[in-house]
Amino acid sequence: MEDKGKQKLEQAAQRDAERMHKAEKNRPTLMAQTAFLGSLALMFIIPVIGGAYLGRWVDGFFEGYSVRWTVSLIVLGVAMGMVNIWLFIKERP
Repeated sequence: MEDKGKQKLEQAAQRDAERMHKAEKNRPTLMAQTAFLGSLALMFIIPVIGGAYLGRWVDGFFEGYSVRWTVSLIVLGVAMGMVNIWLFIKERP
């Protein structure tokens, strides 16, 4: 009876050790984490900046001081950036 319990304990310890070794081996490096965060930043910032430039260009066609399109397209860019990040993270295993 004691041998079976000892065997089960040894098998469980061996499985846990293998799982920990595999997790350590598959852990992302600092460079991979940096590249991932950089990608996220670009996916968020590019739509915001694009919206700001496009909105400023459209506002230039109207008389007087107008920032209506600029603000609207910046908000749209923020929303698009958030969706980009959500989809990218959701797709990643």
